[in-house]
Amino acid sequence: MGRNTRKRRSSMANKAIAASAALALGGGGLIWANFYASAHEENSTQNSTKAAAAQVATITCPDVGQQLTSVPNGAKANVDTELATLDKQITEAYARLASSRQAQANDAGFVQNAILGPLKDKRTAVIGRIKIDFNRVGATAPGAIDGLAACTGTTADQAQTNAGGGQNNQNGQNGQNNNGGATAAPSATATAGNGGQQGGQQGGNGGQQTGNGGQAGNGPVAADFVDITKVQANVPQKARTQAGGSAGTFTSSCGVNANKKFNTDNVIVAPGVTNGAHHLHDYVGNQSNDAFANNNTFAAAQTSCSNQGDKSSYYWPVVRIQNGTQDFDQNNDGGGKEGNVGKIQQVKQAQIKFVGNAKSKVVAMPKFLRIITGDAKTTTNGLANANAHWSCTGFENKVQLTTQYPICPQGSSVVRSFKFQSCWDGQNIDSANHRTHVAFADAQGNCANGFKAIPQLTMRLVYNVPAPTIQNGQLKNAYAVDGFPEQLHKAATDHDDFINVFDVNTMNKVVNCINNGQRCR
Repeated sequence: MGRNTRKRRSSMANKAIAASAALALGGGGLIWANFYASAHEENSTQNSTKAAAAQVATITCPDVGQQLTSVPNGAKANVDTELATLDKQITEAYARLASSRQAQANDAGFVQNAILGPLKDKRTAVIGRIKIDFNRVGATAPGAIDGLAACTGTTADQAQTNAGGGQNNQNGQNGQNNNGGATAAPSATATAGNGGQQGGQQGGNGGQQTGNGGQAGNGPVAADFVDITKVQANVPQKARTQAGGSAGTFTSSCGVNANKKFNTDNVIVAPGVTNGAHHLHDYVGNQSNDAFANNNTFAAAQTSCSNQGDKSSYYWPVVRIQNGTQDFDQNNDGGGKEGNVGKIQQVKQAQIKFVGNAKSKVVAMPKFLRIITGDAKTTTNGLANANAHWSCTGFENKVQLTTQYPICPQGSSVVRSFKFQSCWDGQNIDSANHRTHVAFADAQGNCANGFKAIPQLTMRLVYNVPAPTIQNGQLKNAYAVDGFPEQLHKAATDHDDFINVFDVNTMNKVVNCINNGQRCR
């Protein structure tokens, strides 16, 4: 065997690169998970590719909240707080993972012993407290949660395969019809090495990271993007409205968050918990939505909607350009501290429209109904609840992507769209896992299990973002949605949230317009 003559990088060089990375990222303690520590060295491409594929890229933990389909009212507040604690623990473990690459390289057992083992112990304690919360109100927690404490390390290629890089999800599940991630053209598909979460070397442009792992080192990567002009059409024909169906629409104009109402809370999933989302949201409509808002707060709030009868809250994770610039939250929780970096992009157009059902009339939504569509954790949960739709103007009726971001041609804008669940159980405004009280209609418009058709919320968000470029597998000027740091900014993690705060008269108008086939505002 020949002698390895590669030079080792000095500790001083390592410190210099780390310092320049911190400087380039605003000094905010950003996560920089550099999978290619020696990628600049001679003959290192093959070795770095193998290293990237083998190295742990993120942490996969079972989703305890999804197993709690029913939580007694008396236990709900405490359980919600404990679920938020689980999210915080994962975020902290991921930060430890991202900041300890040298230790991982020196010790094959480091991730298990120093990160995953302690994380399991912490999660075990939280799950135990959740069971106590159930017991205190005379209930028993589902036995399935006992086996959900252990987390695993996911390598770069596994993370890419799970939620990006051209997976097809065209059929969807639960009637979602995701029109999924069409297979990327060969020119846009990276190798396992390029698909890994490369931290990026420091380029010659003032220290800006120009590598393939996103500005903060936790994504996106080259394989998360595809030239939309090279994707085959994948949008199915829409079901025709039948006799007895409802073909009208109601549009609510609520602006584009020009007043910059942001926060990193999520009052649906983590009420009463500051930074419960671990990423930044745009808000339109209700102007009082934060972690501590309640139904009375929502009812008394101001609204950005032109129709003052609509005080509903519409919110979604922001989109950022990762081109070396920063924004106001570069040193904040949920922002730069958790890998959500870059310049926040204001929506150019935000269309909010309620539509009908192909098979039946719709009934009024109950006031304060909560709906979350999509899944912010698809990188670790898988794609079962993914409901992201990415496209470009001029292509929306032909191509919709779930697992990749589109690279749009010149003159075309990026479009995010959402189709919310449109069947309601007729009783509950929320459920313990925030899913089981609503469902998707099937392709013909049928609501199953006795659920009732309600006006379906659809949203279309248009952005003027510069097209990313991929050269020699290297991604530059990427855009991505904010997310939990361990989710690696995958396109499939896109999601949208809604709380219905229409007054009774306006909701009745929505229903009548839709059922009578009218176009109303």
